[in-house]
Amino acid sequence: MKNEAWGQALRVLGNLSGWIAFPVLIGVILGKWLDRKFNTEPWLFLTTIGVCFLVSMYGLVINALKEFKKIERLERKTKPAASFKSTGKQSDQPKDL
Repeated sequence: MKNEAWGQALRVLGNLSGWIAFPVLIGVILGKWLDRKFNTEPWLFLTTIGVCFLVSMYGLVINALKEFKKIERLERKTKPAASFKSTGKQSDQPKDL
């Protein structure tokens, strides 16, 4: 169980880190190339970095929400059923006097 949790955590870390690194890296390379090609330094570079930042944030939010939903589903499966005490019905547990 503990190794499963670590594996899931590392998978999420890798997935979300990829959404941070790759769009920005692509933006840097593409922006520099466009600036050299059209002699617009630094405007196309800054625009490309801005667009890639927005893509990165969108991907992070979407993937983080998916991971939160997966975690919630797993927690629901592993939690024991609610006791009668919390539902207001009579329980088998002794009452404190």
